[in-house]
Amino acid sequence: MGPVTTETPRSVPPADAPRRTAVGTLLLDAMRRNMRQYGMLVALALIVALFAIWTDGVLLQPNNVTNLVLQNSYILVLAIGMVIVIIAGHIDLSVGSLAAFVSAACAVMMVEHDVPWVLALVIALVIGAAAGAWQGFWIAYVGIPSFIVTLAGMLLFRGGTQILLGSRSLGPFPEGFQKISTGYLPEVGPESNYHNLTLVLGLLLIVFALTQEVRDRRRQKSYELDVLPRSLFITKCVAMAAAVLAFTLTLASYRGVPVVLLLLAALLIGFGFVMRNAVVGRHVYALGGNQAAAKLSGVKDKRVTFWVFTNMGMLAALAGVVYAARLNAGVPQAGVNFELEAIAAAFIGGASMSGGVGTVLGAIIGGLVLGVLNNGMSLVGVGTDYQQVIKGLVLLAAVGFDVWNRRKVGS
Repeated sequence: MGPVTTETPRSVPPADAPRRTAVGTLLLDAMRRNMRQYGMLVALALIVALFAIWTDGVLLQPNNVTNLVLQNSYILVLAIGMVIVIIAGHIDLSVGSLAAFVSAACAVMMVEHDVPWVLALVIALVIGAAAGAWQGFWIAYVGIPSFIVTLAGMLLFRGGTQILLGSRSLGPFPEGFQKISTGYLPEVGPESNYHNLTLVLGLLLIVFALTQEVRDRRRQKSYELDVLPRSLFITKCVAMAAAVLAFTLTLASYRGVPVVLLLLAALLIGFGFVMRNAVVGRHVYALGGNQAAAKLSGVKDKRVTFWVFTNMGMLAALAGVVYAARLNAGVPQAGVNFELEAIAAAFIGGASMSGGVGTVLGAIIGGLVLGVLNNGMSLVGVGTDYQQVIKGLVLLAAVGFDVWNRRKVGS
């Protein structure tokens, strides 16, 4: 009788192992593609949680959340325009001074010349667009670097503000103008513990966001692109709806939605759509990613650059209007360091120094990170000197991560 041989049974992988591997690969790819933006979302959540504990919940009180929106509204407006400028491969150092100049012009028109506030608002936006077009002309058609042109603009508009106001402050403004920055949606419907119109808007926003997510998923599947598994997609949608609902209930338990928040939402949706779906948005990304290749592909680089700075000028004017409405006066010191806050928000939110990378939503997230840091540190009594140090370190870390990430991808 021959020897008996035994075989060690080989391990058979489970039937769903390929599926788990595919899901893991998909998640890793998604994290790599969206690392900056998702990372900032996580960072924002952690910062909010930290200061909520540190301040014994004061940070998340409805009145403080509303004040957080109002205090940072003009920086968020500037960040939307700034991230588009950075995506195109440029920079704008003049936005703070231009916002100050426009706010001073509004004050002179309404206080000294009795111009109706609606007309003053329209004129302010025209002034901003014209100033942006002026700078865009030198950058796009003459070829002067944006750093030099906007540095000159910073000095020019700051000097113009001093000429208009001198050392005085002009105010007050008409009530309608003030409500641009300090107004709220009116109360409608039966009396309750919540602002009814805010609840309706929050529910509509949830429906709109979920519809967009489903539509994007279907479009990706129609092009045979990778999508998240159904369970993870549902988890993402539930988390998104829960976050919007919590924010809605917080606002509705105080005075409702501020008017300036509706303005920010309109800008976010509008410019987000343009940068994702419109031809001009794709041209901006192409121009910032590789200008030579974009020109060879038919992108009108000069026209796109001119549009980018005209748009930035108009948004800077809008930020100046919002700031003046909040102060209820035109002041010579308006706009100081606004450009630095906007640039920091864009970079923290995922924009790349080399251009071609960034999102409007990312800039809003970056601006909120700075806003929560400012608000939270003020609530716990951190001095302004240390606040500047901490914000500088956050900006350095964000840009350093961008440089490290580009080197890693390149290698």
